Amino acid sequence: MDQFTINLLFVGASFALYIGIAIWARAGSTSEFYAAGRGVHPVTNGMATAADWMSAASFISMAGLIAFTGYDNSTFLMGWTGGYVLLALLLAPYLRKFGKYTVSEFIGDRFYSQTARIVAVICLIVASVTYVIGQMTGVGVAFGRFLEVSNTSGLLIGACVVFAYAVFGGMKGVTYTQVAQYCVLITAYTIPAIFISLQLTGNPIPALGLFGDTAGGEPLLTKLDAIVTELGFADYTAHHSNTLNMVLFTLSLMIGTAGLPHVIMRFFTVPRVADARWSAGWTLVFIALLYLTAPAVGAMARLNITDMMWPNGGIDGGAVSVEQIDNDQRYDWMATWQKTGLLDWEDKNGDGKIQYYNDQSENMQELAAEKGWVGNELTKFNRDILVLANPEIANLPGWVIGLVAAGGLAAALSTAAGLLLAISSAVSHDLVKGAINPQISEKGELLAARIAMAVAIVVATYLGLNPPGFAAQTVALAFGLAAASIFPALMMGIFSTRINNTGAVCGMLAGLIVTLVYIFLHKGWLFIPGTNSFTDADPLLGPIKSTSFGAIGAMINFGVAYVVAGMTKETPPEIVELVESVRIPRGAGAAQNK
Repeated sequence: MDQFTINLLFVGASFALYIGIAIWARAGSTSEFYAAGRGVHPVTNGMATAADWMSAASFISMAGLIAFTGYDNSTFLMGWTGGYVLLALLLAPYLRKFGKYTVSEFIGDRFYSQTARIVAVICLIVASVTYVIGQMTGVGVAFGRFLEVSNTSGLLIGACVVFAYAVFGGMKGVTYTQVAQYCVLITAYTIPAIFISLQLTGNPIPALGLFGDTAGGEPLLTKLDAIVTELGFADYTAHHSNTLNMVLFTLSLMIGTAGLPHVIMRFFTVPRVADARWSAGWTLVFIALLYLTAPAVGAMARLNITDMMWPNGGIDGGAVSVEQIDNDQRYDWMATWQKTGLLDWEDKNGDGKIQYYNDQSENMQELAAEKGWVGNELTKFNRDILVLANPEIANLPGWVIGLVAAGGLAAALSTAAGLLLAISSAVSHDLVKGAINPQISEKGELLAARIAMAVAIVVATYLGLNPPGFAAQTVALAFGLAAASIFPALMMGIFSTRINNTGAVCGMLAGLIVTLVYIFLHKGWLFIPGTNSFTDADPLLGPIKSTSFGAIGAMINFGVAYVVAGMTKETPPEIVELVESVRIPRGAGAAQNK
């Protein structure tokens, strides 16, 4: 059986399962559509939240960015994991106790303002649509490879699949679909990692194999450092980027995580406040299985790729030949990925070999001049393909490759569905019913939600054709927007009775606008290529890249909110009582000395 057929069997079987679950658990009421009837078990919700959380950025893109940068991109791991701890401890239980369907509804009621609710909807839509662009980018990469079509065709096919099961299921259908998707994606991520770790280090646990020795007795990371520096790249394990930008980027990811509406919504689905805490704990366990494996996947893949491009023992042994790429079945993966437009190579100097090296390094330029090289001949290697190509690079069995195909699609589609549900809920429940037509029927509200979701899919698909970066980089922009707009409003809404409606509205608008403008200046207005004035290689504000600015935006949000609140009317007594009742358990008395 050929690989294409195996891929179709795995992907087809997983999709049949997802769509079957969506039909079985189809939402019949607004409570089921928005919050799954508030009847989801904490373990089930933890697994669904993990799938919602571990998007295409985590499964497909993160290890690729780590692989080609090394230590500096460990910020993705630190920021995303740390942010989830913030969410679990500071927000989830209190928001569940408040008992609303959406984040925007909480903000509207807490700040006793329809304007605050509408501004929250705008912030949510901007952040979520940016996030969906990253997911659709991952969907396009995965479908393009495993259906052996172009990246654009893969993206359009994926959009149709998302529409099929997300629009009809609502939160109830999405919850149980995401449980199945988690099982698929974690199996698909860990099995190839175990195989590759065994191949390279003899250790079946990838996280331990990362710090183990290779077959030759040399530590894996030491060997990797030696190989990449020989080719003119930076040390894999060293810190090379600006420390201030690194701190701001990590902080932006952390507080952006804690402000993500599609993840927060998951905690509205459990029966009790205590269940929200248990859900958060289980989610951390399920997330850890992937996040502890990702650094090993990145390092081992980088080592395998470099060995394949220099199969005769490094520069002195010579680069891989064009003939070998064309005829050796170990290199078949390169031709397959070339069809997607995400991988390419060119024999620029006509010597029949493909030299892969850092042609921006001065030392390598001197060596290249001596040897007659005219530049890096691995002309394109999209970072988002690495995890999906990893089993092929390591020459693993066909069924493992098919499993990874299903896992990559599960990761991208699960988060896309959660984000689209957050967008549709904000539009139908908070905008249409909350502001435009409070008398709308339940049936009309569900229709509005599904129309909003369909429109969001179309917009995200269109923007996904020309994304502002790799999947994880695009997602980082979304985290920055959530950090600058939603997170401060939630934190002040729960922990500060002084912030009033005017302060909250001004803070959210200031944080969102400043951050959005900074991103557009670097990534193009409305992410249209060629309309940017700066790049992240040469940012507007010193070393601060667009992906790191969310932390600055959050500071602006907090500052504006407190200044404006101090200049305007105090929060009404009934709202103060509401905030205290959410944060402090009712009936709690003073401590007794007995």
